[in-house]
Amino acid sequence: MPNITLSLDEALLNKARELARRQSTSLNGLVRALLEERVSGEKELWLEDVFARTDSSRVGSHGRRWKREDLYEK
Repeated sequence: MPNITLSLDEALLNKARELARRQSTSLNGLVRALLEERVSGEKELWLEDVFARTDSSRVGSHGRRWKREDLYEK
């Protein structure tokens, strides 16, 4: 597994070490987990894109309000 080098100020490093300790992991494990969470979160960006496209769409309800019973066949 490749290694990386990070430069952090002392206060941030201390806070990160404390967070890792509270989560019963190493600083390396904490950084790995945070990076994995952040990178895998990119997969969910499609949902934000869908909502943005919906909000900017010119299609609309034309003022009609929907009721739950309208969505089901009677």
